[in-house]
Amino acid sequence: MTAVVASKLRILVVDDEPSVGNTIKMLLQFDGHEVEATNSSKKALAMFESGRFDLVFTDFTMPEMNGNQLAAAIKAGAPDQPIVMITAHAGTLPPSPDVDFVVGKPFRLEHLREAIAKVLPAERRAALVKRTPVYLKPGSSLSIVVPHCGTEAANPKRQTL
Repeated sequence: MTAVVASKLRILVVDDEPSVGNTIKMLLQFDGHEVEATNSSKKALAMFESGRFDLVFTDFTMPEMNGNQLAAAIKAGAPDQPIVMITAHAGTLPPSPDVDFVVGKPFRLEHLREAIAKVLPAERRAALVKRTPVYLKPGSSLSIVVPHCGTEAANPKRQTL
């Protein structure tokens, strides 16, 4: 079975660990999205132009500036820009008004899909076709689960997976 996407999204992925950023990029490209990735939050700001990306995925812990700071800088110029944070510290981070959704590590493709569905405006969500679950053999390249690096406690102020 394969995933079907009616509307390709333009997505920026920011993670200081290239292996994690490339994994996220690969998973999103599997769903047919156009993805650019960088391992630098400052480079991400230089790449970002309002309207260029439909969605931004960012890590929290990064040198230069953390994910909350990056989200705030992006939202300062594009207040309606959807931003998803992917972090091992999902339940322990203070809430940020600039982050629209948080995905905890470890995560799967289904978690990225759910985050996309939650943060996109209604008109963009309607353009996405409901995806058929993808079943892969263990060890295949898309059955990767990004490792969990911390603890996750409940945080009622933020949506997390």
